[in-house]
Amino acid sequence: MNRVSIVHCPDYSGTEKAIAEALELLGGLENIIRPGDSVLLKPNILAAASPENAVTTHPSVVASMCKFVIQAGGRPVVGDGAGISRPGTTSKALKASGIEEAARKAGAKVVNFETAGFTLVDVPDPLQFHKLYIANPVLEADVVISLPKLKTHELTYYTGAVKNFFGTLPLKCRKEAHLLGKRDLFGEAVADLYSVVRPSFAVMDGVIGMEGNGPSHGKTVNSGVILASQDCVSLDIVAAEMIGFDPLKIPTTAGAMKKGFGNQCPVVVGTPLKEVKMKFKISSGGVSTAPSFLTRTLGKYYKIYPRINRRKCTHCGACYLNCSPNAIERLEDGSFKINEEKCILCYCCRELCPSDAVEIKKSLLARLLT
Repeated sequence: MNRVSIVHCPDYSGTEKAIAEALELLGGLENIIRPGDSVLLKPNILAAASPENAVTTHPSVVASMCKFVIQAGGRPVVGDGAGISRPGTTSKALKASGIEEAARKAGAKVVNFETAGFTLVDVPDPLQFHKLYIANPVLEADVVISLPKLKTHELTYYTGAVKNFFGTLPLKCRKEAHLLGKRDLFGEAVADLYSVVRPSFAVMDGVIGMEGNGPSHGKTVNSGVILASQDCVSLDIVAAEMIGFDPLKIPTTAGAMKKGFGNQCPVVVGTPLKEVKMKFKISSGGVSTAPSFLTRTLGKYYKIYPRINRRKCTHCGACYLNCSPNAIERLEDGSFKINEEKCILCYCCRELCPSDAVEIKKSLLARLLT
């Protein structure tokens, strides 16, 4: 039966000690990490926000996990893709959150999913997507560990260890999942993603959580815990119950269980659940009340896409050589053009262009809404 450990952690000065206890309660990382393994640590780096705002996983959690991975013989790699509203968001978020500095000081390699490339993979027993583009560092890792933040979410009510992997998708895939228009369908889409990633462990930053209009505009709340588990779904079930939500009504949890992951009744070890229970305010946002077909139709006209400025382009080929879906085509005159049908909106081309020749264009609807 899946176990979830809970350890009191009143503030971030005690992060390392609390995580050490949470790991020990589950037998330690040595059971999942072999000497020399590349271990991807996936924090929640949603946006460029300081640690005090509780939008991102706290850097002390990331640093502590890097230390424990190294002690277990692994090679820590810290990476994520922020909620990409514009190119360069992840780079700014890594710095603003303090995660990049903390990870490097702890001896980890830091990767930016925006520029690391994506690979199209088959989804086993798909519920919504038969194929998905996944960030290469995730697929290349020997072990994947989720480091989520305890927060509410306007679409999935709660966001945790399973939803955390949404950051491994390029913008096009994220958009397609959101355009499904219903919470349960979105949850199934995230479950499809989870079935590809198959993480081995999760440690949740629940020291300072977020209630209300999460995942980025809610209010901070001192929830004072670290949670850990070898099963992300089980951790989400316990965490959701801890903050007063019905775990089985969380769309991402329901979707994952529909695919056979998790256990409805995980065993809690360490601090009893009843001692840390509290009531988080739910988000006042949510899915649109418009018919799903209308949402999907309008969504197609909301575009923020890259385009090559031929006057600036020096024909160096950096974009062409690093485009994961091969959406950049070389023309007869040696110039390049982006095929919008193939483009997955990862913005890697813009990030890697040494001449700043890749510009961002917005459709009329995108300009109106942004």
